[in-house]
Amino acid sequence: MTDMLLVHATIVTVDPERRIIEDGAIAISGDRIVDIGSSGDLQARHQGKKVLDCRGKLVIPGLIDAHGHAGHVLIRSIAADTNSMWMKIVTPTYHHYTTRDYWYADGLVSGLERLRAGVTTGVSIISSMPRSDDPVFASNHAKAYGEIGLREIICVGPAGLPWPHAVTRWETGSPVRRHVSFEEMIEGAEATIQELDGSADGRIKVFITPFTIVPSLDPSNMSSPDQAVKLTDNDRMQARRVRETARKWGVRIHSDAFAGQIRMAFQDKENAILGPDVHLQHCWGISHQEIDILAETGTFVTHAPPGRSTPILNMIARGVPVAITTDGVSPSRHFDMFQTARLAQYTQHLLANHDRYLLPPGKLFEMITIDAAKALGMAHEIGSLEVGKKADIAIINMRQPHLTPNWMVIHRLAHQVLGSDVETVIVDGKILMEGGKVLTADVEQALDFGEREAQALVERAGLQAHMHNPGWGQLYRTFEEPVVPPAPPAV
Repeated sequence: MTDMLLVHATIVTVDPERRIIEDGAIAISGDRIVDIGSSGDLQARHQGKKVLDCRGKLVIPGLIDAHGHAGHVLIRSIAADTNSMWMKIVTPTYHHYTTRDYWYADGLVSGLERLRAGVTTGVSIISSMPRSDDPVFASNHAKAYGEIGLREIICVGPAGLPWPHAVTRWETGSPVRRHVSFEEMIEGAEATIQELDGSADGRIKVFITPFTIVPSLDPSNMSSPDQAVKLTDNDRMQARRVRETARKWGVRIHSDAFAGQIRMAFQDKENAILGPDVHLQHCWGISHQEIDILAETGTFVTHAPPGRSTPILNMIARGVPVAITTDGVSPSRHFDMFQTARLAQYTQHLLANHDRYLLPPGKLFEMITIDAAKALGMAHEIGSLEVGKKADIAIINMRQPHLTPNWMVIHRLAHQVLGSDVETVIVDGKILMEGGKVLTADVEQALDFGEREAQALVERAGLQAHMHNPGWGQLYRTFEEPVVPPAPPAV
């Protein structure tokens, strides 16, 4: 880390006063911001620091993606024609055909994609349905992010029902199938917490992550009132064990939730996976009663657009804190937080309500910076540019045709800026990318490794059958043969 002085920038602080400083400067010492103000004042006070001239640049807090999936980068587009098909393919693939090297390769490629889009903190759930039977999966993914220099929250925990859960391991080079009990999943999660939480100079954290907060219900869709009636013994057991694990290790909790689950989880108030140490993803179709429960318990919500059935405007109006996430990246998403936030605005104010004043640019930008930091319990460290906070910074080149004239910068962030416009990224006071060049990793080597691991996965799992033709000349994609998910490998 080098003491630095960023000068002659337009700075969007997202501090409590929401200051925008023209011809501004930021002084960094070690991993912290030590001064913010005008360039003239700071240049006089901080002589001898390495100077970065930011003329024509917009300096913003590093972006925060509070929900994404490890593994998705190297499988995206496969089986993407319909969501139901993709769901049938992806979980069996992750649970029976991935190797330890696959997770390191995915960490490198996903970390580089996030870095180049200005995302300095990202959540990564190991697999779609969390897989914690082999802690090396998580440690390899975190190793890649640690080498690049990013912050990562690794999410591991119990997979969904049935328990025990079938998995296949490849450490010997050949498939070895076994069934993992619920307690073994918790043990694997605890081993991951013990090894990784607070590693890489504190940049790597671990959250305990059950697949959903009520495992007896549909794990990926809304449940109607006649389906969401009473907690089962498994529901109560999972909630109790997740709560015990979180308390034991002092970690936060992350999970998915859909209509019916929040109301049901609240039946067991002592152990409910709700509260200020929890953030829930999706919340499709939740009722007014469930919004009230979220507000009462102080539970955070994260939303990945389009998700038009997620009532984020009602939640925010009732005091529920909401952040925007990518849910990156499969089957057809990306880690560009600017475009993701733009999609949230579009689906809420145009498609759903036909009102351009809903989710205005300022609120939208808060939802991928300070609001996301709050959801992660990290707002005291990241999410805004303030003295004493971590020096996590993204610098955007505004001297481009689509960003000219350089005015109304928050509107520009909401409407026109792309992840590819980020040219310099600083995390913990260290420059990870400068002038568009990644300094902490060999990009070509990482991409080659990712390509090899992705192709090897396709071969192991027989995924060629799901790499469909694009439907030239068709208005409606049809399938000649039934779609069958990959079968577990023969052992």
